[in-house]
Parts: sequence; C-alpha cells; structure tokens
Amino acid sequence: MTRDPKTIRPFYVRLIIVAFFTASLAGLLSTIDYTWNWGVVWQYRAVYWQGFVNTVAVSCGAIALGLAIGLLGGLARVSENIWLRELATIYVWAFRGTPLLTQIYIFYFCLAVVIHVDSPFLTGMATLAFFAGAYITEMVRAGIESIGQGQWEAARSSGLSHGQTLRHVIFPQAMRRIIAPVTGQFVSLIKDSSLLSVIAVRELTKGAEMVNAATYKTFEAYLPLAAFYLLLTYPLSILTYHLERRITYQSAPRKPSADKQKGAAT
Repeated sequence: MTRDPKTIRPFYVRLIIVAFFTASLAGLLSTIDYTWNWGVVWQYRAVYWQGFVNTVAVSCGAIALGLAIGLLGGLARVSENIWLRELATIYVWAFRGTPLLTQIYIFYFCLAVVIHVDSPFLTGMATLAFFAGAYITEMVRAGIESIGQGQWEAARSSGLSHGQTLRHVIFPQAMRRIIAPVTGQFVSLIKDSSLLSVIAVRELTKGAEMVNAATYKTFEAYLPLAAFYLLLTYPLSILTYHLERRITYQSAPRKPSADKQKGAAT
C-alpha cells in the first residue's frame, strides 16, 4: 500500500524548513560569547513541571468557562430580547476592545479586591475565560446567522417557536461551523496564559522567569519555554486544521454519480 505523494510531500517540506531554521539558529548562537549550561534545566525541572501543570490547569479551566460564557453570549446576541442582546453586545465590545493585559490588571487589582478573592490563579482563570468568551460569543453569533433564512421560516411555519427553532434546528447546524474556529481560539488562549505571570501565577512563563533570575542563564531558561508551549498548542493546531478540512469537505457540493449522470443523459 503506497501513499499518495501529495500527502507525503508537505511533511518533508516542513521537516526540511524546520531543520534549516534550527541549524541556522544553532549556528547563530554558536557565534556569541556565551557559556552554555543546559544542566540548569534539569536542576530546576520541578519549577518547569509545576509551571507546565499550572498552565494546563488554568487553560483548561478558562476554556471550559469561556466556552460556557461564549455559548450564552452568542445566544443572547441573537435573542429577541433587546436587553439580553444589547448586554451581550456591550460585553463583546468591552472585552474585545481592550488589551488582555489591562483586563488582567483590572480583574486582579480591582475586582478581586472588591469581592475578596485572594487567589491569582482563580483571578487569572476568570480573566482568560471572559476574554476568550467575548470572541467565542461572536463566533457563535456568526455561526447562527450563517444558517439560511429559509431554515428559520420552515421551522416557524411548522409551529416551532423562536427558541425551539434555535435549539432544535439552527443551533445544531451552527455548531458544526463554529467548532473549528473555537478550537483555534483555545490555542490562542493557551498562549495568552503567559501574561498571567504579571500577577504571580506560577505558570510556564513565570517559572522561566524564576529560573532566569536564579541562574542568569537566559537562553537555557527561555528556550525550553517555547518548546513547552509548542507541545501544548501543536496538537490543538492539528485538530483545528483537520476540523476545518472536514467541514470544508462536507460543505462542498457533491458530484452526481456516474449512474445518475448516465440516467440523466438518457
């Protein structure tokens, strides 16, 4: 059984490109006057491991909460209730229109103080969730509005209410269209979790900063950081790519079979 060359070629091209840039980076780093000591990575392995676990935990919590917020926000954006619709609109406008770093500061130094939450971890998770939820809200709204008006009219003419039509007819179709961009948003959220180091959440970036401060080995401290983030985001990126291809394939018009074409010709 042989593989199609078209499916093999991109893999080798990517491998060659990665190898070229890796060799170029290694050559560039070898020209600087620097004493390498990769032993510090193993010496501070517990710090990296704790940062890795905390990054996974805060990202998973923010993804779950952000997805719930985004689904509710998206449904509110297409609601017949003007109060819900405008509230969701203001939420999206506020969180998409301000930098995430600013939101982290506001949540941690203002809102957390008011409601007496002393955990940077929970505050950071909530900030990431509301930030991602604003983008997921728009994805859900766009997915719902992409369904043809004929679907609404057919469901309403059969006696379904607006809510029933949305729940049983429109929303299941919209979910197929938004699952790929939502998965892509999760990749961005994992990378955005690095900003939580500013409020002393001991995730990966904070762990690398601690290693750098203790050893003054900048390259050894931060190069593994990039590898850890790639390890976390690459599987989701591949999943997003395959989901997009699957949705594109399912959405493409099917060609009639040879028998049907022969029958139509006769």
